[in-house]
Amino acid sequence: MQAMESKHPYPAYRFVMLAVVMLATIAIEIQWLTHAAVVRPAEVFYQGQFNPESFLNIDFLAMIYMVAFLVMSFPASYIIDTYGIKTGLSIGAVLLGIFSLVKAIYAQSFTGVIIAQTGLAFAQPFLLNAVTAFTARWFPLFQRGMAAGLLALAQYVGIIIAMLVTPALVGSDPDLPGYGSGFEKMLWIYGVISVLAAIACITLVRERPKGVKAEAMERYPFFKGLGHILRNRDMLITMFLFLIGLGIFNAISSMTDSIAAQAGVKDSDGLIGGLMLIGGIVGAIIIPTLSDKFRKRKPFMLLCIGGMLPAVAGMAFAGQLAPDPQGAYTISLISSFILGFFVMSAGPIGFQYAAEVSYPAPESASQGILLWVGQLTGMIFVAGMSIKNNLYLGSFMTAFTILALLAFSAAFFLRESSMIRESGNSK
Repeated sequence: MQAMESKHPYPAYRFVMLAVVMLATIAIEIQWLTHAAVVRPAEVFYQGQFNPESFLNIDFLAMIYMVAFLVMSFPASYIIDTYGIKTGLSIGAVLLGIFSLVKAIYAQSFTGVIIAQTGLAFAQPFLLNAVTAFTARWFPLFQRGMAAGLLALAQYVGIIIAMLVTPALVGSDPDLPGYGSGFEKMLWIYGVISVLAAIACITLVRERPKGVKAEAMERYPFFKGLGHILRNRDMLITMFLFLIGLGIFNAISSMTDSIAAQAGVKDSDGLIGGLMLIGGIVGAIIIPTLSDKFRKRKPFMLLCIGGMLPAVAGMAFAGQLAPDPQGAYTISLISSFILGFFVMSAGPIGFQYAAEVSYPAPESASQGILLWVGQLTGMIFVAGMSIKNNLYLGSFMTAFTILALLAFSAAFFLRESSMIRESGNSK
C-alpha cells in the first residue's frame, strides 16, 4: 500500500503552499487575541477611552472576530468556491497586511484599534474557510488529516504567541514598573510579522496543482452544496458538536485573563491560555495523523470529545476541588492543557470528516458552516461571561460541563466516513 500511495500526482510544491498558508494563519490568529491575555494592563493603557462596565470593553476586541465571522463566513466560502482558493486567500492576505499596520499606527487609540480589529476580523474567514478546500485540492486523501492538523496547529501557534509573548511585551505585572505600557511596540512587532505573511501568501499561493485531473475536483455549486449539507444527518450532528466544542474554545480563549483572575492569579501571565494551546499543538500533530494512519474518523472524534469532559469540569470546579488559590490555579493549568489536547485536535478531524461525509458539497462550505456555528456560540458565551464585570463567568463555566456531556453523547450517533472507510479497505 505504501508503494501505491507514493505514486500520486500531487507535487512537492504542496508543502510550500502549506507553509505559506500556515504563516498567514499564525498571523491572523495573533491579531485576534493581541489583547485577550492582557485585559487588565490594557484597561490601564486605554484608561478613559471606554467604560469597562459597558459592552464595548477590552474583551470586545476578541469578540469582534466572532461577530464579523457570522457576517462574512458564507460570503468568504462562496468566493473561495466560485473564484478559487488563490482569490480567497489573497483577499484575506491583503486585509491582514493593511489592517495589521493600521492597528500598529493607531495603537494608542482604542477607537483606532477597534476599527483595525474589524478589518482583520473580515480577513479571518477568507483564510480559515479555505483550509479543507486547499487540502482536498493539493493533498492526497491519506495526507489530508495531517495537512488539516498542521493548519490547525498554525492557528494554535498564533494563539499561543498572543497568550504567552504578549504579556512579556506589554508589562503585565502590576508590581513592576512599566505596567500597562508596551502596547505600541507589541502591535508593531505583530504588524511586521503579519505584513510579511501577507506578502508570502499573495505571491506564492497557486490555484491548483498540475497533473491532477479536474474531474477529481468537481463539486456542487456553492448553494446546491449548502443545501446538500443541511440535509445530511452526519453533518447536522457534526454542526452540533462544533456548536458546543468550538464555542467553548472560543469563549475560553477570549476570556483567559478573566478566568485567571477568577482562579486568584494576580498578574496576566497568560499560562492558562498558553497551556491550552500547547496541548492543542501536541494533539493536532498526533491525533489527525493517527486518524489518517488507521483510516478512521469517528473513534478519534469520540476520543477528543470524551477527553473534553474532565478538562472542562476541572476548569469549572477548580475552586471547589482545591483548598487554596494556588491549588485551584494548578488544577486550572492541568485542565487547560487536557482541554487543548483533545478539543483542539478535534477541529482538523472534524473539518476533514465533514468534507468527506458531505461530498460532493464544496469543502469551503462544509468548513465555513462549522466555523460559523462555533463563532455564534462563542460570541454568545463571551457576551454572557463578560457582562457586569464577569459576574456570570463562573455560571457559564459550570454550564460548559453539561454541554460537553451532551456533545459526547451526540458523537456516538455519527457514522464513519464512507470515503475514508473505502480508502482503508483498499489496503
